[in-house]
Amino acid sequence: MKFEDATSLADAILERTGKKVVLALPLGLGKPVHLANALVERAIADPSISLRIFTALTLEVPQPSSDLERRFMGPVLERLFGGYPGLTYAKALHKGTLPPNIQVNEFFMLAGRWLNSPRQQQNYISANYTHALRYILETGVNVVAQLVAPSQARDRFSLSCNPDISLDLLAARREGRANFIVAGETNFDLPYMGGEAEVEAGEFDFLLDSPSLQYPLFAPPREPVSSADYAIGLHIAGLIPDGGTLQIGIGSIGDAIGKALVLRHSNNAAFSAIADQLRVSGTERGPFEAGLYGASEMLVESFIDLMEAGVLKREAGGKLIHAGFFLGSRAFYEKLRAMPQEMRDKIAMVPVAYVNDLHGDEERKRAARQKARFVNTAMMATLTGAVVSDGLEDGRVVSGVGGQYNFVAQAFALEDARSVIAVRATRNKDGKTASNIVWSYGHMTIPRHLRDVIVTEYGVADLRGKTDGEVVAEMLSIADSRFQPELLAQAKKAGKIAENYQIPASHTTNLPQRIDAALGDARAQGQLPLFPFGSDFTEEEQRLMPALAKLRGASRSDLARLALAGGPEQAEETALLERMKLATPTSFKERLYKRLLLAAMAQTGQ
Repeated sequence: MKFEDATSLADAILERTGKKVVLALPLGLGKPVHLANALVERAIADPSISLRIFTALTLEVPQPSSDLERRFMGPVLERLFGGYPGLTYAKALHKGTLPPNIQVNEFFMLAGRWLNSPRQQQNYISANYTHALRYILETGVNVVAQLVAPSQARDRFSLSCNPDISLDLLAARREGRANFIVAGETNFDLPYMGGEAEVEAGEFDFLLDSPSLQYPLFAPPREPVSSADYAIGLHIAGLIPDGGTLQIGIGSIGDAIGKALVLRHSNNAAFSAIADQLRVSGTERGPFEAGLYGASEMLVESFIDLMEAGVLKREAGGKLIHAGFFLGSRAFYEKLRAMPQEMRDKIAMVPVAYVNDLHGDEERKRAARQKARFVNTAMMATLTGAVVSDGLEDGRVVSGVGGQYNFVAQAFALEDARSVIAVRATRNKDGKTASNIVWSYGHMTIPRHLRDVIVTEYGVADLRGKTDGEVVAEMLSIADSRFQPELLAQAKKAGKIAENYQIPASHTTNLPQRIDAALGDARAQGQLPLFPFGSDFTEEEQRLMPALAKLRGASRSDLARLALAGGPEQAEETALLERMKLATPTSFKERLYKRLLLAAMAQTGQ
């Protein structure tokens, strides 16, 4: 049954289900925003309606946290997210106005967004991505709703960005293991992905399909890639064997890995020279003759760049990559839409259980996933090899486990696979630097008995099969040298490393200055650009970013010194100040902002 307005569709669903609705929505991009909002608004208006929403990764437009950030991000947000309606339940949760008859359970949160929300912390469900299907069925789900791409004849629809759990839910309904309404909402901008992601119109009980309800897809811009990110990417690129299998995640580290692999393949001499400067220990240095095959929970933009560069070219079952969902920039969606059909057919959007697990068609999966390198990121790692990726030691959830554990387990289940965890060696907050390599931590995502390879900007720690003493020594070698003495002392106090152990001299210069020096020429020559695969930010905005990042990470004393120092103002600086509406300040605050920005631009070379 087709509808052209969301309210009428919500009423039809309630008429079928009654006043108790258990609604399953895909993670990320695949949420049907108009339909979800209509159901939420009905439940807000009628407290007798019980609405439980089971989902993950609720996407929200970023909110600037300071006046200076608003000056920079305001035009960017309008340009990138103007017209995106947003989800009513998320807005109400932030305001504290979502009524108690509506419950939102997520098994993966937008990183850090709900850290200080007791309600969402209490409603979080800790689950591997592959277990979410089971939990959805156990809730007694009676409505499954999804954003879909329509065929011209409307006889078939593509689940496009999110076949992940939806395909298995549809199979459960066909097999009689569940009984629920399936509602689709069309979006004409969604890339039409075929294969398993394409389903018959008969799968849908209801369809919201109207030109008046179209909106631009949620499209987060690519992140700038720092020198530390590039160093991590280059170290990891030295671990990826030709003819192997690759999984990577979203974000600047993923882009850094992608760029390093492209450089290794297309300009091998430059890659080798940079790797030597950085002291990359990995032995995989040559271009890709056989090429790589992708088996990844998420189809990240870097995979398209790797396809275009000829790195991703090893096929498995006629496909270059199998993936469960996607999310990315506007340019990414446009690439998928404009891609020649024969190339798009090389990308298989499949159930997440296919890529995240070996069960089911195991023999074929094992044959395809040769020399697999499953690369994931983490917040912290301990000296004994445990990994912290999803939460804090006080129990609060930052994001979720997602598929990370699945891929670590696969790395041990496959003969020649490895799990690679990328961790930035330090983090900065309020002008203070802290180590992300710690002695111990009161929460873990990956236990130390599954320790394998951990990479920071300072190098590679190969931990598989090593003794605790050897692991501690390996981890000390990739920690920031400002924190090595304290970490070593803690290990010695616990008896986990010999009393006379000393960190080798070659690892006692693990400082940002060494990374900057090793990569300085390559960055200056454009071999390692701020945005390796293009950006939604203008040239002026890209030039402002390093200065704004410096101010964001500065302490109060640092800010005072910058305000006193100021900086030169010539035509280039004036243009950037105009972009920030600070060229002609009219208040003390604006004059202060101008001095800070000029000083930061001078110190970051902008």
